[in-house]
Amino acid sequence: MNPLVGLDEWPADHVAAAVLAVGGTSPAPVAVQTWGPLDREFVLASVTKLLTAMAVLVAVEEGTVALDRPAGPTGSTVAHLLAHASGLGPDGAVRARPGTRRIYSNAGFELLADVVADAAAMPFDRYLTLGVLDPLGMAATSLMDPTAHRSAAHGAVSTVADLVRFAGQLLAPTVIAPATLAEARRVAFPGLAGILPGYGRQDPNDWGLGFELKGTKAPHWTGATNSPGTFGHFGQSGTFLWVDPARSVALVVLTDEPFGPWATARWPALADAVLAAS
Repeated sequence: MNPLVGLDEWPADHVAAAVLAVGGTSPAPVAVQTWGPLDREFVLASVTKLLTAMAVLVAVEEGTVALDRPAGPTGSTVAHLLAHASGLGPDGAVRARPGTRRIYSNAGFELLADVVADAAAMPFDRYLTLGVLDPLGMAATSLMDPTAHRSAAHGAVSTVADLVRFAGQLLAPTVIAPATLAEARRVAFPGLAGILPGYGRQDPNDWGLGFELKGTKAPHWTGATNSPGTFGHFGQSGTFLWVDPARSVALVVLTDEPFGPWATARWPALADAVLAAS
């Protein structure tokens, strides 16, 4: 049974989703279940950060920037910005010394985009397109949401069809080396406490290099049966993407209903249903 069939009961005007898995006759990740209009564009909100993080990792591999390059407050680096450990608050004000707290920061990701753009001598959206979107065939994805001012933190629009291609990279990378992805999904600056937006204080509040990690967090937006190594991101526009490497399964869900109590109840239940059916 397709675990996505219950999405028609969600309180959103439009919902689209896909489950990816590795195995069977195909060596590459494939969408094993889908739901809704896969080519409909949705505002990603903070799921945008996954795209930005991938572009930064491409820049690291190309030698355009380095993880230890100074960026942000004194003592902060590109790695600190990726892991929300730079001390920058959401508004860009310095709230703590680098490496001492996990402070979720849109401003930090926008600064990352500026660092890459300056080093590459091109606008960040162009770098993202050349380094990530074009190689993956993500023609419907862009930083073109006018209400978000093209923010590299929360300004992208995309489709489930495109994010299936992206999630496939997170299961079996080709745009970056597997070793680079493995490093990015390990805990960066371990032991930091902080606020997980929508879910309150978590101690530790584990994060990788751009990827939010489930770890031991509770409550959490993934399922009770997701492994601690599950990584991804959700957006306030009612969107999310997670990858469970222990199960070789990924789930992409895009909606047009803003995040709220409806999501905290339904998203974990859907994750558990997907994993039970895998």
